[in-house]
Amino acid sequence: MSKTEEPAATTDEQTAGDHLSTAPKDDREDTTPAPAAFGIIGWTRWFWRQLTSMRIALILLFTLSLAAIPGSLVPQRSVDETKVADFFKAHETLAPLYDKVQLFDVYSSVWFSAIYILLFISLIGCIVPRTWQFVGQLRSRPPGAPGRLTRMPAYTTWRTDTSPEEVRTLALSLMKKRRFRADVAGDAVTAEKGYLREAGNLIFHIALIVLLLAFATGQLFKSEGGKLITEGSGFSNTLTQYDDFRSGSLFDRDHDLEPFSFHLDDFVGTYERSGPQRGTPRVFEAHITYSEGADGTPKKGVIEVNTPLTVGGSKVHLIGHGYAPVVTVRDPRGKVVFQGPAPLLPTDANVTSTGAIKVMDGYRDKAGQKTQLGFTAVFVPTFGGAGKGSMFSKYPGLDFPALALTAFHGSLGVDAGLPQNVYQLDTRKMKQFKNPDGSPYAKMLLPGEKMDLPGGMGSITFEKDIKEWATFQVSQQPGNMWALAGAVGAIAGLAASLFIQRRRVWIRAVRQDDGSTLVEMAGLGRSESYRLPEELGSLAATLHTQAPTSATPPPAEPPAEGARA
Repeated sequence: MSKTEEPAATTDEQTAGDHLSTAPKDDREDTTPAPAAFGIIGWTRWFWRQLTSMRIALILLFTLSLAAIPGSLVPQRSVDETKVADFFKAHETLAPLYDKVQLFDVYSSVWFSAIYILLFISLIGCIVPRTWQFVGQLRSRPPGAPGRLTRMPAYTTWRTDTSPEEVRTLALSLMKKRRFRADVAGDAVTAEKGYLREAGNLIFHIALIVLLLAFATGQLFKSEGGKLITEGSGFSNTLTQYDDFRSGSLFDRDHDLEPFSFHLDDFVGTYERSGPQRGTPRVFEAHITYSEGADGTPKKGVIEVNTPLTVGGSKVHLIGHGYAPVVTVRDPRGKVVFQGPAPLLPTDANVTSTGAIKVMDGYRDKAGQKTQLGFTAVFVPTFGGAGKGSMFSKYPGLDFPALALTAFHGSLGVDAGLPQNVYQLDTRKMKQFKNPDGSPYAKMLLPGEKMDLPGGMGSITFEKDIKEWATFQVSQQPGNMWALAGAVGAIAGLAASLFIQRRRVWIRAVRQDDGSTLVEMAGLGRSESYRLPEELGSLAATLHTQAPTSATPPPAEPPAEGARA
């Protein structure tokens, strides 16, 4: 038994190689320019062929990736309108230009949608003809053996005493056991394998369509809102309960919100006490009581950073934590005009927090005139600025809490009806309380201490109770599971198209003049691969054990005419 390899391609080999391709003819290289005399139908057909070519699909996919970059660099109205407003204030010339080309609304812009739709059409136009052609390939028989198997890249031959019919029967059984599609055509067995390569290619493109559909569904029907809740407070999934809320253009805010509610019973946060990781969070748990539907049975639950609460199609994620010192504000007559927790926002890893306390209603000064009070607040859970004249925390746990307050009176600016940040104090229409010497009045309080306002204008007490708060994000993303399925399918399809080789094997058995049978085996792959000769060698070795080499040597070939004896 001998084995040779000849890389030179011949007409037979090229023809066999062409049959391996299931790509539509329109996807193959075609440099023929469009005729100048095209009519409307001709130009439409030419445009459709260009749009549905694999080359254009790849260009559109790359263009879509580039078009998404501004959505990450420029603030988006659908994500944070406040940042967009700040961008307009900071860039008075550039912002209007960005707005004209819809850079603040990238994913809903005309140009992004146009690329998206063209890519969608292109992929469908690529997949449909390839699918039908692939189905035709599966239903058809493997092509017959070329006339000269010796010209194939992998080839072997031997003579045997087994009859040609029996060799073909053995070869057909062998190829089917090796999961080849095999058939007998004339004096040869034809076999083909590796159809999963083209199937993987189709799966990859179908998965891209699924990803596009999932992305579109997620953008059109999504909803996402945030809510800060202090211990002892609750939340009901209605629009008015959110601190901020965003949704897709086809999301119905009146009917699509999942009916549920929950109550924050307790927040548990622990931190590393010593070592180089001192202050690193160890446990972040929100212990809640929740109910599904309007009259659902209350259930206990725990929400952690990477373990959201799932209710129907909604997920509740824990995304933040802080402290809310409880304060009591009294007017000059000692009447309580405000009492409750004041959530403050962390500014560093040790939860040094800042914010504002606003008394909007019920307060009257000594003259009985209605006015409003405001306090800027700095809270530290573990005071570390003793003797240094500064407020900072040296540990995120409540080891030595302290609250620094600066008081103002006047108009908070909330009566104008304009939106206002609840954690910032607008002092443009307010006056700061002063000490007798004219210096600004401010004081640091420990739990249980009181700050008396100058001139008998009332007081504010830092109660011993300090509550914790947590921020939650409630989201509905209907396309997430489809996107996951599309991503997994795309990876699997791409792996199949890259690592599975499409190849054919032919086994010819012909009776010779001396009565022996000449067995020829040849293989052809869609691309050059060292595995093809190895696979052919394995097949030949197995078949050779069933149809061994003849013990009778082959007759000597007569010398060519004119040759010397």
